[in-house]
Amino acid sequence: MLWGFQNFNRSNSDVHGVELSRLNLLFFPRFPAAFFLRGFPRPMAADHFLDDDHARQIQSEYGTPVYVYSEQALEDSANALLAFPAPFGFTARFAMKALPTAAVLRVFDRCGLHIDASSAYEVRRALNAGVAPERIQLTAQQLPGSQEAFEDIQGRGVLFNACSLHQLRTFGAYFPGREVSVRINPGMGSGHNNRTNVGGPASSFGIWHEHLDEVVAIQREYDLRLTGMHTHIGSGGDPELWKRCARMSLAIAAKLPDVTRLSLGGGFKVGRMPGEPSANLQEIGQAIEADVREFAKKHGRELHI
Repeated sequence: MLWGFQNFNRSNSDVHGVELSRLNLLFFPRFPAAFFLRGFPRPMAADHFLDDDHARQIQSEYGTPVYVYSEQALEDSANALLAFPAPFGFTARFAMKALPTAAVLRVFDRCGLHIDASSAYEVRRALNAGVAPERIQLTAQQLPGSQEAFEDIQGRGVLFNACSLHQLRTFGAYFPGREVSVRINPGMGSGHNNRTNVGGPASSFGIWHEHLDEVVAIQREYDLRLTGMHTHIGSGGDPELWKRCARMSLAIAAKLPDVTRLSLGGGFKVGRMPGEPSANLQEIGQAIEADVREFAKKHGRELHI
């Protein structure tokens, strides 16, 4: 039902907070309500379901349809991600297309997460929610609709992650000498189904890893500072394949001598039902920590993950 959030008014004035004795809630007038709840008589994290009394209380006071979220669960997830082992610094980004509601963005922003936006519209939505532009990165299949729109985003300080050679060349033509990141398809992918697998030869996402010479040529033509590299192979995939891809990404980053930021896209598995396993972020991070240290020793670059 997340589709409903795509149609909310982008104005911050349409978001209001109300305090109840047992509930922290947030609702959107004129649209389906959305609630943050705390203080359940039994832990919500056990099964992620409301009991009958809470459901009927919300229905009685605010009607339906209604979206209900646990603010504590959002904060716990953010804190677990921020504890990811990284020897030379770590930035965690929330892919806001998953849930672009302004109040949710504010919770994650308060926790210390940065934002990955998949369109210029999402960039504006995050800015309207109060997220600082330097904490937003645009990773989009489609460039902003005009040079003026692109210049506005860049002028605010939003980071740009080029997902194709065309995007990189366009960025260079508009903004020669600027800092940029590139999304690379490392040659493999992993998702919980074929629609969430966004790496490998069947995927259109990212610059194919064998085209690095063209990336470097465009970088030199426009005197770009290519300081970041991004990979993302899928959502809910096999953690073992993610570790393998991370090592492949390190080998690719070694060929881009100015890269000091390596973004290893997640989409890590989260258990939604009792007994359903979640990815162990500590275990995954520790598995590649030695590789990141070895990269620094061999190439003289301490990569910020």
